[in-house]
Amino acid sequence: MQSKCMAAFDKSGTIKPHTIERREPGPNDVLVKLDYCGVCHSDIHTARSEWGPTMYPCVPGHEMVGHVVKIGKKVKRFKIGEPVGVGCFVDSCGKCKPCKNNEEQFCEVKTVFSYNSTELDNKTPTYGGYASHVTVKDKFVLKVKKGLPLDRVAPLLCAGITTYSPLKRYKAGKGKKVGVVGLGGLGHMAVKLAKAMGAEVTVFSTSPNKEADAKRLGAKHFKVTKDPKVFASVAGTLDLIIDTVSAQHDFTPYLASLKLGATMVLVGVSPDPNSLNAFGLIGGRKVLTGSLIGGIKETQEMLNFCAKKKVFSDIELIAPEKINEAYDRTVASDVKYRFVVDLKTL
Repeated sequence: MQSKCMAAFDKSGTIKPHTIERREPGPNDVLVKLDYCGVCHSDIHTARSEWGPTMYPCVPGHEMVGHVVKIGKKVKRFKIGEPVGVGCFVDSCGKCKPCKNNEEQFCEVKTVFSYNSTELDNKTPTYGGYASHVTVKDKFVLKVKKGLPLDRVAPLLCAGITTYSPLKRYKAGKGKKVGVVGLGGLGHMAVKLAKAMGAEVTVFSTSPNKEADAKRLGAKHFKVTKDPKVFASVAGTLDLIIDTVSAQHDFTPYLASLKLGATMVLVGVSPDPNSLNAFGLIGGRKVLTGSLIGGIKETQEMLNFCAKKKVFSDIELIAPEKINEAYDRTVASDVKYRFVVDLKTL
């Protein structure tokens, strides 16, 4: 079936109207009429070939929400009209150890990402959520509680799970002090989620004008990192840091903010190498690690947690024709805090 969409055609990343073919639902498929799709910085990097060669035409978007309009004959989990979400990947082998451990994002055979990827046949391209419809295997479709603001739920499918997963893994909660580096699409969700888990949150930002928002979102402390002396006030105090910045920066001063043996997790990805002084790790036995989204089971857990705690993304809703402007504003950090495309106008 044909689906209207918005696509990039070369490394300029310019998004234009296009039409793609979606498969008719097979026995285990769900056809979703998409209502909203978040704009992730990953979309921009991919559309502009900043993370390596992109397969064009490229239809970005992996923060999809909408309603079920058709199901395969073997599908039991979903009903027509039900609100659902689709995140960063749409298939995996299902047989390897990571898949069996509900960590399909680390599939040893092939994680089929929602766009700029190929299906398990290694030939059929995948297209993302800047589109009117998407067809997905039922196992990779997520339930969304009825009555929630779907436009504000959409960014949870990437920004939400990307920050929820390491916060949970490293036990953010009551009595813990969590630092969040950067207050953008990922950062604002990290603040909200850490606060909802019961942690005391410190935000590190280069923008002094974000202090009021940081505290509104749940942060107790705000540190402007343009002044290197600010790090002395938090040295050795934090149990965990979530670094959400997708631009080049030095990790060393943030590591000094950690307690003995504590962990800093990277979830933002800079196209350029970052800086690190090895003594920042050695002195204090610090841990620097990374985290990649979450599996389907954990993503559903995150959606349920957010529904219970009423944690949703702060968004700007835009029409499809405003995506290019949104890309430029995202790069300039001029958004509070996630653009979401209204696909009902596509």
